[in-house]
Amino acid sequence: MATVTGKVVVLTGGAGDIARVAAKRFLAGGASVMLVDLDADKLAAVCSELDSKDVAHCAADVTDLADTQRYIKAAVERFGRIDVLLANAGIEGQVAPVSEYDPDVFRKVLDVNVTGPFLGIREVFPVMAANGGGSIVITSSIAGLRGSPGLSAYNASKHAVIGLMRSTAVEGGPLNIRVNTINPSPVEGRMIRSLEEGNMPDAPEAVREIMEASIPLRRYAVPEDVVNLMMFLAGDESQFLTGAVYPVDGGMSA
Repeated sequence: MATVTGKVVVLTGGAGDIARVAAKRFLAGGASVMLVDLDADKLAAVCSELDSKDVAHCAADVTDLADTQRYIKAAVERFGRIDVLLANAGIEGQVAPVSEYDPDVFRKVLDVNVTGPFLGIREVFPVMAANGGGSIVITSSIAGLRGSPGLSAYNASKHAVIGLMRSTAVEGGPLNIRVNTINPSPVEGRMIRSLEEGNMPDAPEAVREIMEASIPLRRYAVPEDVVNLMMFLAGDESQFLTGAVYPVDGGMSA
């Protein structure tokens, strides 16, 4: 089992499906957690559900430098340091052919999915370096490893964060800061429902059947599948792992 006892974890996208499970698991493992999301009410509700003195929240826009500095500062002020950044905030955008894709939506997807992790890493690097290192895990996607029609922005963003990860892993190595991506296949929850409906509004269940048939294990991931790897990469057992891409995809990328 991954050892996260005593670690301070900052988790963006903190009101989402994966984050709810992650926060609960990290708290159970003895970590302290700062949840970050744009929606203050949802964040407060998640923290209320978790009911722990070791969880806090900060409403912030991950695409904004000042907001990013604020949530990093809030975590340090509350818990004293930051050991782990889970750059998990992300949006799917629309499902449309590239010739019809809304440029404003394209920019928004890249802003949240790429600029968000960049700013988080930018601001947490000196904090981690001052404390002897840390672990950064960026949530990419199977869409960062292959192409999908109708998802030009999402695919581009999830490929881009792999490049961001590799660059910052090289920079972070001498500081004992590890950086990796996890790349899930479709995960049960709001986002995959949105994508199913975007692909076939009249028959989203048909999209699910097609997608599951493309996965050797014949099912979508559940948040726990993703969180298991998050915890491992955050823990001390993975101390020699950096600069790598880790699919959580039931064999889909094979």
